[in-house]
Amino acid sequence: MTPAATPPLSPFERYRHIVVEGPIGAGKTSLARKLSQRFGVESVLEQPDENPFLERFYREGRRHALSTQLFFLFQRVNQLRELSQRDLFAQAVVGDFLLDKDPLFARLTLDDDELSLYQQIFENLRPQAPIPDLVIYLQAQPDTLVERVRRRGIAMESDISESYLRALGEAYSRFFYHYEEAPLMIVNTEHLNPIDNEEDFEVLIRQLIDMRGRRGFFNLVQ
Repeated sequence: MTPAATPPLSPFERYRHIVVEGPIGAGKTSLARKLSQRFGVESVLEQPDENPFLERFYREGRRHALSTQLFFLFQRVNQLRELSQRDLFAQAVVGDFLLDKDPLFARLTLDDDELSLYQQIFENLRPQAPIPDLVIYLQAQPDTLVERVRRRGIAMESDISESYLRALGEAYSRFFYHYEEAPLMIVNTEHLNPIDNEEDFEVLIRQLIDMRGRRGFFNLVQ
């Protein structure tokens, strides 16, 4: 009689490259860091503090949109280009950004001529980004995202308008509704706090380990 296989203890046993995604306020960076710390894997995280245009964009809007967008694009591509050259079987990785979502921001902030220029640059750089083994999309209602951003009190984010946050949340929802490049776990975070609640975190990990197929949905009902 063949012994039963030992169930995996980590989602990284199945998915060597995991990306956590979601709009501003969803908690993607916090979850990516926690996954990295818990399972001892490398993290590849966005570095918004290095973008010299971002604060001006939040404060003044479209005037600095193109420079903000292009800085982020080149920054992300450089991070992912290095990642694509590594042996992911030797070192698992978790990230907090998916390059394919980058145009979401461009479409919300750039005029037609700027968007055309951005799109040409994006399409030339996109092939350098590896496709992850699993994407975790953290979603929440627009009012929840707005409240979370205001509550965490990051000075640079104080100038972000509610209308922008709502539009961004809706753009994410449309994008991931059609996303098929990699296996996708959609996680409703309205009643889930995997960062501060260890029980919620363990429940989420079990959902990732038990996921079958290319698309899953997890909603913690209270």
